[in-house]
Amino acid sequence: MLFIVLLLVAIGDVVSISSPITPFTTYRYSTELEKGIADLWWTVDNGAKDITFELHMKTTGWVALGISPGGGMEGADIGVGWVDTEGKVHFQDRHAFDFVKPVIDNTTENWLALRGRESNGWTAIQFRRLLDTCDPMDVEIKSGTNVIIYAYGLTDPVGDINYHQNRRGSRMIPLQSYANPPTENKFTGLDYFEFRLNNYAVPSNDTTYHCKVYKAPARYSRKRHAIAHKTMIDPNNVDLVHHLVLYECDQTVKFDDNNLPDGACDDYYREFSHCLSNTATVWAVGGEEIVEFPTEAGYPVGGDFGIKYYVIEMHYNNPKLIPNRRDNTGIRFYIGKELRQYDLGYLAFGTSSNALALTIPPKVDQFTVDSFCPSEFSKNFPESGITVVSALLHAHLQGRSLGTKLIRNNTAVEYLFNAERYDFNYQFDNRLSEPIKLYPGDEFATRCVYNTMNKNEVTLGGQRTTDEMCSQIFTYYPRVKDLYGCFSMNHPDAWQAIRNRVSNNFNNTEMLDWIKNIEWTPTVAAQWQEFYNDASRMVIYSAVNNTKSEILAALPKYKDLPIKSCQTESI
Repeated sequence: MLFIVLLLVAIGDVVSISSPITPFTTYRYSTELEKGIADLWWTVDNGAKDITFELHMKTTGWVALGISPGGGMEGADIGVGWVDTEGKVHFQDRHAFDFVKPVIDNTTENWLALRGRESNGWTAIQFRRLLDTCDPMDVEIKSGTNVIIYAYGLTDPVGDINYHQNRRGSRMIPLQSYANPPTENKFTGLDYFEFRLNNYAVPSNDTTYHCKVYKAPARYSRKRHAIAHKTMIDPNNVDLVHHLVLYECDQTVKFDDNNLPDGACDDYYREFSHCLSNTATVWAVGGEEIVEFPTEAGYPVGGDFGIKYYVIEMHYNNPKLIPNRRDNTGIRFYIGKELRQYDLGYLAFGTSSNALALTIPPKVDQFTVDSFCPSEFSKNFPESGITVVSALLHAHLQGRSLGTKLIRNNTAVEYLFNAERYDFNYQFDNRLSEPIKLYPGDEFATRCVYNTMNKNEVTLGGQRTTDEMCSQIFTYYPRVKDLYGCFSMNHPDAWQAIRNRVSNNFNNTEMLDWIKNIEWTPTVAAQWQEFYNDASRMVIYSAVNNTKSEILAALPKYKDLPIKSCQTESI
């Protein structure tokens, strides 16, 4: 499968901040955790392998920031601090064993307070901790999405902290790869186009997937560059909209412009079959609304750019079965006044998304699927290289981690991006801390890890949320013509071999029926993992009108990255 994505690279002005207190220093990232209540700044030091936070909250009592393994109190690593009446900063390293008051971690002091002050009814505290403290009572700050929890009290503690009641919140933030969103007034006066629903009647069902085709704007007779986009969630339906995906349709697709498909996604699956591979952008709960592209590159629109149709997929989550809601959610692209130096391009790596590419046993804590993209894919990169600036990860509900390594001269150089913690409900764009150059001859190894402990049947590859996918999509420039993705899947001969068959007549339906009727035991699941580790692969290089394939007898061997050791030095 082919994926193209407008990755959310954000630079420039940051979103509004409520705190009246000036931060103690300059930080790389900032966000408003809760409007008018809580602001957070932070910087990651990759050399020291630590992170410095500054938390501002509208209170003169205690404040707390935590890293949660699963989104709530249980298992969370929490820093709690306050500034007393004499201006002294107090700070505690705490751990929550359950949904109860977190206890003080007396094993080690891994949260270090640096400075603090109170002003105008707000408290500001600056503190630091290692990304990985090696402490079993702490939570490692991994690459990918992190769950941030926060809370505050109205007064300084007398003895122990008091219960925060409803003065709490949480956010999903990729702390090591966040993209500061700009303010919308930066784009005032610019031309734009948008795709929006038109008073769509949201069904009173628990889950709804609605799809609608849009034609690309025809008014741009010459190529222009989109420099930013805004996801516009209908304010009346913030509680219902779970995510929005904008797909590019293949250049060859044709629709009746007077009767563009519009309805339940499953009802139009055949009509959309050429429109559900190339992702143009994704917004999910917790994501930023406004996204700006790098100043040197833009997304091409109009002129000779080949994409003429798009599809918006809306996911509504309506567990209360609320009736009579009308929705006008959509997305807007801002057009720059001048063409930028480069067109943005998108490279996708991973495993093909058909049913036989991903067959994941049920009741497995960790199932690994590896793919490899040989040097044939990169041979048309310019000699001067291409520059990768950000990454978007995509798996479905069972996905737990995704990563792609850059292989050069048979040696793993670094990760293009490695999401050690992935959550389908919070799909963020991840800006690389430093751009990465890729050159002709480079190769790529992608791994996706799944957990199916909640499943009773095999999980297959596919577009439905209950199916699975494995894709990492990277924004880069300059764009290489007609080059999009490199995906692999187990070769048909490998499937025949596992069934002890020797035949040139491979039958997908028959194979799927056999897989669905396997009696999955832990032993069979372990054997299935070995099959995936050792099977021959068919690699597909996806390009417009020029798709190629190659057979790999086995996953190539290469000198891997050194195993990460736990850093135990105190900060």
